[in-house]
Amino acid sequence: MDKPATIKDIARILKVSTSTVSRALRNANDVSRETKNAVQALSEELNYQPNKFALSLQQKQTHTIGVIVPNLDYVLATMVKGIDEVALEAGYTVMVCQSNESFGREIVNTRRLSDSLVDGFIISVSSETKVFDHFKKIQAKKIPMVVFDRVTPDLIAPCVRLDNKDGGFQATEHLIEQGYKRIAILAGPKNLDISNHRLDGYLAALKKYKIKVDPDLIINCDFNQDYAYIATQELLSMKKRPDAIFTISDRMAIGAMLAIKERGLKMPHDIGLVGFNNEPLVNLLSPAISSVDQPAFELGKTAAKLFIEMMHNNEDMAHVEEILKPKLIIRESSQRTHLVKNGRSK
Repeated sequence: MDKPATIKDIARILKVSTSTVSRALRNANDVSRETKNAVQALSEELNYQPNKFALSLQQKQTHTIGVIVPNLDYVLATMVKGIDEVALEAGYTVMVCQSNESFGREIVNTRRLSDSLVDGFIISVSSETKVFDHFKKIQAKKIPMVVFDRVTPDLIAPCVRLDNKDGGFQATEHLIEQGYKRIAILAGPKNLDISNHRLDGYLAALKKYKIKVDPDLIINCDFNQDYAYIATQELLSMKKRPDAIFTISDRMAIGAMLAIKERGLKMPHDIGLVGFNNEPLVNLLSPAISSVDQPAFELGKTAAKLFIEMMHNNEDMAHVEEILKPKLIIRESSQRTHLVKNGRSK
């Protein structure tokens, strides 16, 4: 046959109805064993392949997961790899869309993935997103959704996140123990929980060590190297400049480093610097930048496992929350070695 075989071809040759062939292929109980065997034998002879799209409509499943991320930088790309590994093992295909930190693009991506009949969504919201109606409409249709990394209280859904407060605390406490007194923070957008939680960790460390909070040392800016560069220039122009900076992403840390070097300041002697995410690049710079490491691959795997559990679980999982722990990786940018003994300041 020049064209791919169809159910109609099998039915015509065997002189039975197409519905009988369809039920035989599904191994339905109301079809005789003799007919099933005949249908099976002829379908193999004709190399019949079922229409997967039609089958997915029939079964109301495409075994496809729609993943929406703000970007595909090192950390999020690693998380997506974790999602894909678990999805592949479970027989799912992953469709990935980037919002590029755009609220409008996030809405378009949500609509396009819905039109592609994905079984559900694994999402990380953009930095511009302040209204969540596009996701709530998906949830209203009882379509499974898991939120990961950038979680939000505005969406009641299973979520996977890092303990960002602890990460912020570890970074700030380390700088304090190295003898730094005026520690600034380049926090992210105020509407993102990861920004606020990392800031909470910074504030908790200052409180523990009885260091007064200076609002002028707290700057909110986008996760962007250029914005961080400008913000650091402003900090270093202060009459009483900071002697250390904690940035809540490594991209921001690189921007801060450029501004620090432009001023002729030396790290860690004149000023300390700690980033967040522990991207491979920060270990290649001079000096290498201390950074809070997060288990990105494991976080992605956990998000996918939660999604697949939702697909096969009739129980309400809306309030399930998985929290992974960060770990500070100390390098030259913040380590005043002459102050350190056994990993702690004298």
